[in-house]
Amino acid sequence: MTNRYERLKMHRRMQRRIQMVVEERRLAFAAQHPEPASDPEATMEIPPPDLPIVVPQRAIGRVALPRV
Repeated sequence: MTNRYERLKMHRRMQRRIQMVVEERRLAFAAQHPEPASDPEATMEIPPPDLPIVVPQRAIGRVALPRV
């Protein structure tokens, strides 16, 4: 049976090993694709949406009851 300190130490060691594997895989994948798929620095213009005809807003979950 291991004490708490040893379990924490083992857990940190395991997390470090996992992080190293993730980094190695990330670097290997980056080496396969030298050019990024898209330029992260590029910006694009997002046009404002066409405003619909003014419709009265209702609360979510409410329905309009027909008048009798």
